[in-house]
Amino acid sequence: MTDTVPRDGGWAELAEQDGRLVEPGEEWRSELYRISSAQFERCADVLGLPADLRTRLLEPRRALTVNFPVRKDDGTVENFTGYRVQHTLTMGPTKGGFRYAPGVSLGECAALAMWMTWKCALLGLPYGGAKGGVKCDPRSLSDSELERITRRYASELIPVIGPDRDIPAPDMGTGEREMAWFYDTYSQAVGHSVPEIVTGKPPVLGGTTERRPATGLGVVYVVE
Repeated sequence: MTDTVPRDGGWAELAEQDGRLVEPGEEWRSELYRISSAQFERCADVLGLPADLRTRLLEPRRALTVNFPVRKDDGTVENFTGYRVQHTLTMGPTKGGFRYAPGVSLGECAALAMWMTWKCALLGLPYGGAKGGVKCDPRSLSDSELERITRRYASELIPVIGPDRDIPAPDMGTGEREMAWFYDTYSQAVGHSVPEIVTGKPPVLGGTTERRPATGLGVVYVVE
């Protein structure tokens, strides 16, 4: 399978990778994206899916790349690259976390968004898959720097997210704290409180106390 930029409603901009500007197509050259696509192709062969439906399900509905500056604690300004991929909106709003890690890429987010779609479909949940993130090392950033990154990332996503459009959640490198910042930023932008904009919030802000052990319990249930 060749690496392609999604054609169906997607958009992308030049992104900075390893200190250089790269064409959007390079961002899709992810091993994870190749794996998820190959898995889908094998399943599509078994199901006998027609070519038009394969393309519709293989390529994300929307892919957004954002670049934004953040002032660090020492006064310098660093540019960060963030992503949000919405795989399909056919079943309802998209759902999926956003992560902070040095290796975050558009291709990785596309693969994870695709897998989120399959997970929701298998459980009969009325959501499509989504995934996003910011390319950064959260271990090297202060709490105040992480807050500024989160709030700026949230503000960049406002045009494409919402309780009935796309609902972010925690992922690798993010947690309840980041969800609280994200929720607050979105609510300020729209002029009223919107707690349903993210899941995984602190319980004091409407989050569920059962979320922390949920992933581990899910593994136990599958194994049993």
